[in-house]
Amino acid sequence: MKRNGIIEQKTAQCINSAQSPRLLTLIKAADYLGLTVWAMRERIWAGQIPVVRFPGGRKMFIDRFDLENFIAQHKTVIN
Repeated sequence: MKRNGIIEQKTAQCINSAQSPRLLTLIKAADYLGLTVWAMRERIWAGQIPVVRFPGGRKMFIDRFDLENFIAQHKTVIN
């Protein structure tokens, strides 16, 4: 991609990439699914996506594998 005379190379993102963490913040998980943060929260509150919380912490993390499972469960074919 070329922007303002600077050429940027995009790298492919892969679930098993050593550069991508397994646990994502709420914002990054929402971005991964193409949702808003509030839409992501609604799916968490509905029990559709589990969260990880460390003892004594308030911050929620989402396991990338749970996102992949969520995607697989909601795939459908439109005829």
